[in-house]
Amino acid sequence: MLDSNSFFIQFLRLAGSFWLDEKSAAKFRALLLVLLTVMQIAIAVFITEWSADLFNALDQRSMGGLFKQIGLIVLILIANIAVTANHLKIKRSLQVDWRAWLTERLIGRWMVNGRHYLVTHIEGEHDNPDGRIAEDIRIATESAIDLCHSLLFSVLLLVSFTKILWTLSGVVVLDLGLFQIPIHGHLVWLAFIYAGCASSLGWWIGRSLTVATEAKQTAEANFRFNLVSALENSQSIALIHGETTEQSRLHRSFAAIVGIWSQQTQAWLSIMMFTSGYSVLSMAFPVLVTAPRYILGSITLGALMQAVQSFQQTVSALSWPVDNMAKVAEWRASVERVLGLVKALEDLEQEIVRPDPNRIVLEKDELPILTFEKLCISKFNGDAIIACIDTEIRLGERVLIHGDATLGAKLFKAIAGLWPWGHGRIILPDDDPMFFMPPRPYLPTDNLREAICYPSASSHFGEEAIVAALRLAGLDDLLSQLDVVEVWDKALPRSDQQRLGLVRLLLYRPKWILLQEAFDSLNPEAEADMFRLICMQLPEATLLSITNQPSAEAFHSRRILL
Repeated sequence: MLDSNSFFIQFLRLAGSFWLDEKSAAKFRALLLVLLTVMQIAIAVFITEWSADLFNALDQRSMGGLFKQIGLIVLILIANIAVTANHLKIKRSLQVDWRAWLTERLIGRWMVNGRHYLVTHIEGEHDNPDGRIAEDIRIATESAIDLCHSLLFSVLLLVSFTKILWTLSGVVVLDLGLFQIPIHGHLVWLAFIYAGCASSLGWWIGRSLTVATEAKQTAEANFRFNLVSALENSQSIALIHGETTEQSRLHRSFAAIVGIWSQQTQAWLSIMMFTSGYSVLSMAFPVLVTAPRYILGSITLGALMQAVQSFQQTVSALSWPVDNMAKVAEWRASVERVLGLVKALEDLEQEIVRPDPNRIVLEKDELPILTFEKLCISKFNGDAIIACIDTEIRLGERVLIHGDATLGAKLFKAIAGLWPWGHGRIILPDDDPMFFMPPRPYLPTDNLREAICYPSASSHFGEEAIVAALRLAGLDDLLSQLDVVEVWDKALPRSDQQRLGLVRLLLYRPKWILLQEAFDSLNPEAEADMFRLICMQLPEATLLSITNQPSAEAFHSRRILL
């Protein structure tokens, strides 16, 4: 956990520039929010004065005074509704705009140049980035505005009602026998002592809540991640009958939540026992302290009620730390989770740009040649996993990557810039993008036409080209589903998904194709048909293939052994 100074500095560095952006109206809306908060305090002061006048009218049995107060409360009611409604609208617009700004900024740093993949290979507190972006940013921004507003409200409340309470307190003489001590504003001092003792005791009781809250959020995120992982791999789990093992894994993940829940419950129990007694005492204490002056005739009934309300408002303002302890704990835990992901991305950037002989150098050349110069690929810890590769692959060649398919996948990741660990050079042909075909093509949840053409829009290719490619890949039965929106990686069998990968290849028509077991779910004859179709439709393209099917060798001119 970060110390307080470092924590706030990092949070302001991450999210504070939202309020300084000249193009944003955030500063104006924040100023308007402060103004409305001041108006809320003014209404609260008017209500206490109205209450004093009402009880004085009741004490005097004045019907005219009663009707006057009825008229005034109607005006106060209308003003309060208008101020509260506008305040809520502006506050929520600030919350969602700040969240949108920070979400866009963090996604821009995470979902770029393979950083979302590379960051999983470095150390640090950055697990479950989906939860950190979706949930923790929401809490970090929404709660920050809520807490700042409530703190400002409490400060203004304290300033306003301390003055009223001081005036109503008058002077109380403490008689000690030999001498007397006049005490000015005794109710103010009592309010400070009362709230100070309660806040100190509350913080002491609730210290364990911060740790429990952070641990619970982490456990909840891990459980969600495991559920999503099981859903994404449901077919594989069903095929190998792994449900029993998966249940045990999910039960263990949820058991961590239950254990932390019990820990958090104990922390909450201590706080609730304290706050329940504190709330009852806060209601009775100012009446009992002020009642003797009313009984002695020193103050009116209206002054008594105004003093009681002012005491309660002052104590409420001073009790902000106690009342917001749980929310502060939740907010800080979420901010630290966001900062953990940001730090991991920053560390990754520094790791990539840092000069290091144990880094693969990616360069571009004008020649249409893919060159490996003394290329050696290592693990993140430096252990070599692929020995030195020195070779050239020219445009139009068809090369079979032979040996361990896992090592071939590492080589493809190095070419894509997703695996910088190792040494040597990879010289890429300039302006010729590499088209990677993984074992399972990514098919986003959209209509089938857009899913096939991802990441470009379907309008980039045209309807005729899409239909023709589907027919060539043997997917005529999917022509009627082009406008259907579905979760395609769940709705289609793996073999059809791999054929859709071929459809995408035929649409993009790249010069450089890196094929990683892209047809491993097909039988040898069907896989041979896929290779034959690629060679016929893209005769000038370069093909680097990772496959274990012996029939594929006939479509390649040479091999590279890993």
